[in-house]
Amino acid sequence: MIRVHHLENSRSHRVLWLLEELGQPYEVVTYRRDPATLAAPAALRAVHPLGKSPVLEDDGIAPLAESGAILEYLLQRHDLRGQFAPARGSADWVRHLHWMHFAEGSAMTPLLVKLILNRTDKAPWPVRAILRKALMPLRVRVEGQIRDQLAYMDAALAEAAHFSGAGFGAADVQMIFVAEASAARGGLTAASHPRLWAWLERMRARPAWQRALEKGGALRLGF
Repeated sequence: MIRVHHLENSRSHRVLWLLEELGQPYEVVTYRRDPATLAAPAALRAVHPLGKSPVLEDDGIAPLAESGAILEYLLQRHDLRGQFAPARGSADWVRHLHWMHFAEGSAMTPLLVKLILNRTDKAPWPVRAILRKALMPLRVRVEGQIRDQLAYMDAALAEAAHFSGAGFGAADVQMIFVAEASAARGGLTAASHPRLWAWLERMRARPAWQRALEKGGALRLGF
């Protein structure tokens, strides 16, 4: 039996989503963030030494962390009909491979830095003023990177309807967290990036995604 150690408002929603698409039975163990710090609870360290989530347990394997690695594992072990990844060596497979790694390798870093910068805006006033001035060069750089990446993602969806290529696949699952974080705090709107927004709306409408939200809780990333 598959068990997913799931942290609310996190990348582990991706794992629940792919399991729902696969129709694979699984158990969810949910962990709550600290309301003040947003940190994961200490209980997760009993599952993974770094207190990371998601963590997947499956019969016969050691607990597996990292959402991208978990998706790859699920594809190889449980996507027996090859529904959610293009044929290896095809043009769509190269596209799939790129976006599976782009999500964490490029896209999430500036969005995470922006999240941290946003939290400095909640500091008491004289400290907030000092931090805003000191961090302005970083803020400008991060905002520029996010703008470039949103334009890049939007342009990619002019070439194919999905990040996985012509059809829906695991690369779309991997990219959902990037898009949702961009919509919450990166400036993604229907007016600014219409193709990326339309893709996000189609993903939100998928029944398997909706079931993942029912089991994992609503995804709220505007903190």
